[in-house]
Amino acid sequence: MNTYGITVIIIISVAAMLLSAILFLRHRLRRLLPLDVDMMDGQEFEYYCADLLKSQGFLEVEVTRASGDYGVDILAEKDGVTYAIQCKCYTAPVGVKAVQEAYAGRDYYDRMVGVVITNHYFTQPAVEAARKLKILLWDRDYLGEMEVE
Repeated sequence: MNTYGITVIIIISVAAMLLSAILFLRHRLRRLLPLDVDMMDGQEFEYYCADLLKSQGFLEVEVTRASGDYGVDILAEKDGVTYAIQCKCYTAPVGVKAVQEAYAGRDYYDRMVGVVITNHYFTQPAVEAARKLKILLWDRDYLGEMEVE
């Protein structure tokens, strides 16, 4: 291999490392920077999530009534799949109770998929319960990715 070929390989390698570093830093900054949602109350967060779901192509997005919602804040549909979504606007990690609420609400509303969406993250027990109960967890990072799209 000649000097030109080695130079091209080095440039490509450096560019790949820089791109990887930029993506990593962007991910880390998103975790550190407060989203506007952090200042919302629970009901504002529910309507924010409903609007975000609509922008992502969800249809028939409905915010349930504030009390007696059977553990679900939003009902929605996308690509023929029905969703029961529990919204949690917290300042600390979301625990198992939210997963249980989404599980119960999914069955009560006869939906295919249960989801908990939060502006924060989930505790390890919540992650384990969600895996066992087949509930999707959409955390702060996922929420940020939905905002960007």
